Amino acid sequence: MKIDFANLQKQYQLYKNEIDSNIQKVLDNSNYIMGQEIRELEEKLQQFTNTKHCISCSNGTDALILAMMALGIEEGDEIITTPFTFIATAETVAFLKATPVFVDIDETTYNIDPKKIEKKITKKTKAIMPVSLYGQPSDIDEIQEIANKYNLKVIIDGAQSFGSTYKGKFDSSLGDIATTSFFPAKPLGCYGDGGALFTNFDNLATKIKQLRVHGQDKRYHHKYIGIGGRLDTIQAAILLAKLPYYQNEIKLRQEVAKKYDERLKHIKIPTIKDDRTSVYAQYSIRVKNRDEVQAKLKEANIPTAIHYPMPLHLQECFKYLGYKNGDFPISEEISNEILSLPMNPFLADEEIDYIVEHLR
Repeated sequence: MKIDFANLQKQYQLYKNEIDSNIQKVLDNSNYIMGQEIRELEEKLQQFTNTKHCISCSNGTDALILAMMALGIEEGDEIITTPFTFIATAETVAFLKATPVFVDIDETTYNIDPKKIEKKITKKTKAIMPVSLYGQPSDIDEIQEIANKYNLKVIIDGAQSFGSTYKGKFDSSLGDIATTSFFPAKPLGCYGDGGALFTNFDNLATKIKQLRVHGQDKRYHHKYIGIGGRLDTIQAAILLAKLPYYQNEIKLRQEVAKKYDERLKHIKIPTIKDDRTSVYAQYSIRVKNRDEVQAKLKEANIPTAIHYPMPLHLQECFKYLGYKNGDFPISEEISNEILSLPMNPFLADEEIDYIVEHLR
C-alpha cells in the first residue's frame, strides 16, 4: 500500500468539473487581477465565518503583515506569540522591525499558554498573536481578557485552522483581526499561494483593503505605505469551487482523526478541548524515537512530516533576541518528539489501519 499525505489529486478529481469550469471562466474573461471572483469569494467567506469583513490576500504570511500594518505596529513594538509554530508567525513581526516576544506553550494543546502571557507584557507590548496550531483555536477568552486589561490588540494566526470553532464561533470571527492561509496543503487550499484576513471592525477592513494595493485609497493616490498583497482571480475561482464541499471535508477530517484517536490511545497527541473544534490541518503524535519511526514508516510507503523540528527561539535568524536552550522547555521537548501522520478527508479505514499497524 502507498499512502498519500494530503491527497490533493483525489480532491481535484472529485471537484474537477467545477474547478475547471471556474478557471475557464476567468480565462475567458481575462480579468486576472481583482476580477469579480475576488469579491464573490470574500462575500462567501464572510457568510461562512459569520464575520463582517473578509479581505483576501496573496498568502498567509502577507495576511499577518497586513494585519500588523493595519494595527499600526511599528519598529520597537513588541508582539507576544508562541515559539512552537511556523516561522511566518514571528518572521512577519521581525520584518516590520517589531520584536517577537515568546511565551511557552500549554503541554496538552501545544498552543500558547495564557497563564504565562501577562508576565511578558511591557510598555512596548502592542499585541498578542496566538496561533491555532494544527487546526485548534487557542484559549481565546483568557487571551482576550489579558488584552483588554492592558489595552492590547489580538491577531489570530489561523493559517492552519480555517473552519475551526471556539465556543460555537468560528475562530476567524474572533480577535481584532484573524488571518488564514490557502496554501494548497491547508484544509481549504487553492492551487498556489493565497490567504485572507477577517475582522468585524469597519475601519480596519478599509485600511487592510488599501494596504493590500500599495496603500491606495483611489487609483494612483496612496494614503499609506502598503504592499502588493492581492489574491489573484484564478486562485479565488478555485476556492469558490471547493468551498461548497468544505464543511463536509471538515467532518471527514474529524472522523479520520477520531479513528486515529481510537487506535492510538497509547500515544501522546494534542488534546482537543471540549469547547472547541479542530480542522486537523495536521494529525500529530509524539514519539521518543522519531528518526527510527520515520525510517520504518518510510519503508512501508507511509509519508510523515515534522511540524516543527526546531522552536523559533532557537532558530539562527532569531539569535539576536538572546534566547537559549531551556528558555521554553515544553516547546523544546515537543519539537524533539512531534511527528505528523497522513491526514486528509479521503483516508480510508484500511489505510488508517495500515498506518497504525506499522506505527505500532
